[in-house]
Amino acid sequence: MGLLDSVISTFRDGPPASGPERVSLLPVIIEFVNEYPGGLAGLLQKLRQGGLGEEVASWLANGPNKPVSSEQIKAVLGDAAVGQMAQSSGQEPDAVLANLTALLPTLVDHVTPMGQFERGRKLDVTSLMGSVSGLLKKL
Repeated sequence: MGLLDSVISTFRDGPPASGPERVSLLPVIIEFVNEYPGGLAGLLQKLRQGGLGEEVASWLANGPNKPVSSEQIKAVLGDAAVGQMAQSSGQEPDAVLANLTALLPTLVDHVTPMGQFERGRKLDVTSLMGSVSGLLKKL
């Protein structure tokens, strides 16, 4: 399953209101990852150091992704980062956290198909969002 299919599946799996919230949060997450010190590799290291090593390992490996809770994400990222994403997306911090728990594992899983991500490489928000919006119009 490709990234686009997984993201669409993630939209469908939540409560009805979560789909549009997740769509609006996706570019914010990508921007956050791209601006994070060390990019995706730096964020994954921070998550590992925050006690989410097993979860991150599952996102990088083949097979199912281990879930994370809103509390775990908040504990690692902190209020300032969550607040920044909330402000950028127009969502409440609790909604950002709930949507991050679904989107972050899916995003990491699919941008690291061989379990690796080239340090310094940026995630491409334009192509991903163009694909998502095109597919959502067909749903």
